[in-house]
Amino acid sequence: MDYDLSQLRSSIDDRRMTTRPAAYRTRVFAALLPALTLGQGLRAVGRSARAGIAAVLILALTACSSTTFFYNRLDFILPWYLGRYVDLDREQDDWLDTSLESYLAWHRREELPSYDRLLDELEQDLDAPVSLELFQERAKQLEYAWYRTRDNGLDLMLELGARLRDDQIDEFIEALRKQQRKFERKYLERSEAEFREDARENLREMLEDYFGRLSPEQRERVDYTASMLARSDSTWLGERAAWIDTMEGLLERKPGWQDEIRRTIEEWEAELDEETLELYDGNTLLVQELIVDIVNSRSERQDRRLRRRIAGYRDDIATLIAQAE
Repeated sequence: MDYDLSQLRSSIDDRRMTTRPAAYRTRVFAALLPALTLGQGLRAVGRSARAGIAAVLILALTACSSTTFFYNRLDFILPWYLGRYVDLDREQDDWLDTSLESYLAWHRREELPSYDRLLDELEQDLDAPVSLELFQERAKQLEYAWYRTRDNGLDLMLELGARLRDDQIDEFIEALRKQQRKFERKYLERSEAEFREDARENLREMLEDYFGRLSPEQRERVDYTASMLARSDSTWLGERAAWIDTMEGLLERKPGWQDEIRRTIEEWEAELDEETLELYDGNTLLVQELIVDIVNSRSERQDRRLRRRIAGYRDDIATLIAQAE
């Protein structure tokens, strides 16, 4: 399938006039983890996707070659990841281990079956051309799953936050600021050409993970999307810095701080300015359109690879659900 880029540009512009993606913005796992994983709330990273634990669970189902192994080690991996931000004492560590057992049991019992149903729907979707609207509906279902996972883990994280000492809170905030400085050096110092190349490589890597080697026409389609993406690193990092400042104030843990964190998490995206929302929405739409075009132009070989990946995830989920029974 050959892509006429001038015609493609016109088609995308027309769709942008009539389609606005659901609140599907994403910031970064690292910023989200702070808020949520540290018991302080979820972070604003949100699309990060989604909160620390929620993001890890979703990653476990979408990016791991051995889903069951990864998932079954979350009770070890999550405290280890948290340890990158703050050192827990033995009592705190024991409490977290016990609490995670209950949380992960809930996730297997309540959430994994919904993931399996969604994967079944996705597999059936492949039997006909996939529309942008259908893809966005599936993305919305994933977003709702993210929110459920986040919200059900928030009480646990806030309780952990209440158990941290003041020096641990200081350690946590400093770890986030150190990470912020690292991100700023990594992303903001890139030239425009470097940004475009990173975008191109990331998009190709993501797609080839599911479809295998892309055709020349598909690679050209990826290059077009990379050339059209609006640069958002400074906006995201500015938002992330503001989130860290907000968390630092809330983590002074004055009376009512847990409720204030819940409110802040719920309202953070709603309070983003229109320019930021348009930036995130525009980039999201570009990537959604790219994925839809690659899905609909896939070869028989790419179709087999994609279906094997979906079947593999469903097998892993079935195994995990059976372990919870």
